Amino acid sequence: MNPIRIKGLDHVVLRVADLARAEAFWRDVLGCPEEKRNDALGLYQYRAGASLIDLVTLDGEIGRASACGPPAAGRNMDHVCIAIDPFDEAALRAHLLAHGVAPGPVVRRYGAGGDGPSMYITDPDGNQVELKGPPDPT
Repeated sequence: MNPIRIKGLDHVVLRVADLARAEAFWRDVLGCPEEKRNDALGLYQYRAGASLIDLVTLDGEIGRASACGPPAAGRNMDHVCIAIDPFDEAALRAHLLAHGVAPGPVVRRYGAGGDGPSMYITDPDGNQVELKGPPDPT
C-alpha cells in the first residue's frame, strides 16, 4: 500500500522576474489575497482557495540559491491549474481583457473533478495558468 495519500494541491512556487507585475497578476487579476510575506527570503504567498501560490524573487535568499530566473525555454513546469466556480466565460473574458491578459479559448477538459470548461492564460513571467470550471453535470 502506498503511504502517500494526496489530498490536493498545497502550493506551487514560481520564480518571478518582476514582483510588482507578478503580484498584480495573481492578486488583482486572479483575486488571490496575500497571505504571508517574507522579504528576506524573497517569498510572497497568495491564497488560491485551499492552496497557495508562492512567488519567489530572483534577488531574495531563495531566488539566489536557485541561481536562475524564469527560463525562456525548457520549463520545468507546464502549467498550474486553478479550480474556479462559477465559470462565466463572458465575465472572465471581460475581466482578463480589462487587466491586459489575453484569454484563451474555452475548451472542455478533464480535471480532478471531471470534465468541464477550462481556459488557458499566461502570467507575466510566461507561466501557463489553466482556469478550470466546475465539472459538467452528470
